[in-house]
Amino acid sequence: QVQLVESGGGSVQAGGSLRLSCVASGFTFSSYWMYWVRQAPGKEREGVAKISSGGGVTFYTDSVKGRFTISRDNAKNTLYLQMNSLEPEDTAMYYCAASTKGLSLSRRLNEYDFNYWGQGTQVTVSS
Repeated sequence: QVQLVESGGGSVQAGGSLRLSCVASGFTFSSYWMYWVRQAPGKEREGVAKISSGGGVTFYTDSVKGRFTISRDNAKNTLYLQMNSLEPEDTAMYYCAASTKGLSLSRRLNEYDFNYWGQGTQVTVSS
């Protein structure tokens, strides 16, 4: 059974940090591009970051560049998102997702674009 289980969300003040984790099981994690996608209330889903199967290539949406870092540990089947200098605009549900393809972050991404999709973890940033 395929699972992507996110954790690490919570409530922080602006300027704070959080580290999200996503543990994968039931598929060959090291063969997939991995993504963090977020959805704020009333807004479309937004691709935040992606990382290649081996971890050597990363991309970020412009609004998080220099503040967020995506990484993975293929030995532990785990994806991470280190979020620093958090802003109220970062408030959203954060999902991890897996795809055999390198999907563009600049277009709207939905669950059906991916092979696998997690249940999400909530991040709330107060001003």
